[in-house]
Amino acid sequence: MTNKVTGMTREENEKRLTYLKGIVSRLPDKPGSYQFYDETHTIIYVGKAKSLKNRVASYFHTEVDRFKTKVLVSKIFDISYTVVNTEEDALLLENSLIKKYNPRYNVLLKDSKTYPSICVTNEFFPRIFKTRTINKKWGSYYGPYAHVGAMYEILNLIKELYHPRTCRQPITKEGVETGRYRVCLDYHIKKCMGPCVGKQGYEDYQKNIAQAREILKGNTRQVLKDLKEEMLQLSEELRFEEAEEVKRKYLALEGFVSSSEVVSHTINNVDVFTITSDEKMAFINYLHVSNGSINQSFTIEYKKKLNETDEELLQLGIVELRERFKSDSKEIILEKEVDIELEGMKFTIPKLGDKKKLLDLSIMNGKQYKVDRLKQAEKLNPEQRQTRLMKELQDKLHLPKLPYQIECFDNSNISGTDAVASCVVFKAMKPSKKDYKHFNIKTVVGPDDYASMKEVVGRRYRRMLDEEQPLPDLIIADGGKGQMEIIRQVIQDELNLDIPIAGLAKDDRHRTNELLYGFPPLKIALKIDSELFHVLTQIQDEVHRFAIEFHRNKRSKRALHSELDDIKGIGPKTRDGLLNALKSVKKIREADLETLSDIIGPSKAQIVYDYFH
Repeated sequence: MTNKVTGMTREENEKRLTYLKGIVSRLPDKPGSYQFYDETHTIIYVGKAKSLKNRVASYFHTEVDRFKTKVLVSKIFDISYTVVNTEEDALLLENSLIKKYNPRYNVLLKDSKTYPSICVTNEFFPRIFKTRTINKKWGSYYGPYAHVGAMYEILNLIKELYHPRTCRQPITKEGVETGRYRVCLDYHIKKCMGPCVGKQGYEDYQKNIAQAREILKGNTRQVLKDLKEEMLQLSEELRFEEAEEVKRKYLALEGFVSSSEVVSHTINNVDVFTITSDEKMAFINYLHVSNGSINQSFTIEYKKKLNETDEELLQLGIVELRERFKSDSKEIILEKEVDIELEGMKFTIPKLGDKKKLLDLSIMNGKQYKVDRLKQAEKLNPEQRQTRLMKELQDKLHLPKLPYQIECFDNSNISGTDAVASCVVFKAMKPSKKDYKHFNIKTVVGPDDYASMKEVVGRRYRRMLDEEQPLPDLIIADGGKGQMEIIRQVIQDELNLDIPIAGLAKDDRHRTNELLYGFPPLKIALKIDSELFHVLTQIQDEVHRFAIEFHRNKRSKRALHSELDDIKGIGPKTRDGLLNALKSVKKIREADLETLSDIIGPSKAQIVYDYFH
């Protein structure tokens, strides 16, 4: 049977949906852009999402009842996606892909998705306004602005400083000279200086527009310098009212610059490069500083093929990024010297000051990018994280092979009663609960943790040897040197096995604070805030939980045990009948044979009576 919407048989459609849902199940919970492809592998839809996993999964919910969505889903044969760091980046990427591919089903996309720019018109008295339509015949354009708020800040500053006209009427020189125009409300509320009626001269208006252009280019320091010189000149000429107006502009612009500036204004037209690398990958961060502000920040990654050095890769990165961003700066800030010659270029290796702060910022950006990429890769492939952690533990302890199977033991008792022990098993750094084991202590009387541990470890691995089960790659003792030695005696001395043994020791506050290994045990350097340490303490917490849970259940069963359970020939039904009638074992003990017979019959009454008497 063929589906009318998809044009496929039911089996073909089920196979297609299964394939797509498999992709959806592996999507990360991160912002990004996703692309849907049709049967010919043409992009038919591009979208953005705060969470790729949640957004893309919503298309395949059975309760989706919008016809257009169903039609779109029926055309999807493949899905790709790009993970980014922020929602803003996802929006930028979506916009770029839509413009590039013009997908069939992005019909609802309008100009509102296009980022605005600021236009300065070519008119006799230019206007300055935001626009989403670019036509260079009409004027100069600055932007686009991904941060719309920042764009409005600049626009408001320009309006406050220079009062450019906002009316849309075409104004000509002849029209001004012949008095063709009238002032509007903006003039009366001092938002416009009235150039249309000659209240503001052409030269003065154009000077304001020229300064506004410099601000839009980012040359705010030069504008401040010009304003200061103009203010001093007017003061010398005793034109104090005009000097006061220029001072107002100077202070307003200075306030804007101080609130938006990222680095010292003494740093201008400078490139910064740093590298962060590991065995397989290198990440090169690039910052460009112009007029005291960072206006470019980008990180590229290289996959190592021939064990290239950081210096070799940094050389490639400098050439690539300067060409990509058309940089003409004559100074490059680096962390250390690089054997590269660029014509007219100065290399700086700062130790202190603003340039050192800038270098540290680049290093931080490179490291953060590496962390983000690692998290992204491990979300797509969780086994990658597990392998990394196992390799890290193997290197720390110098183990002969990856610690795929790790086992940990713990005892639990209160004043020696109901003594039990537990063993938890982790495989590939994840709990394998089907392999957990409980042990009732059989040979030890009283609270003796060492003897209990010796019994349990011996029982555990003798049985594994008898049943030819795979032995663990690492045993972790929940405790310090004493517990490690007890386990060693069983594993090495009694069973003649070669299984590595580690210990997790606690401080005076009963908090795990160190990893021990070897005999005699040595402290292994491991940061307590590291990911590996968190996994090890998770193993320790899990064995505590499992042991306490078993101990609690055992105590509960004992607490519920009645003396009537010890009478041979009296079952739970008879016991419950007696307790319901007489309320307590004491009253049952004191009852005569006739009373008991009335409740449970003469034969069982005789058994109970004889037991107590």
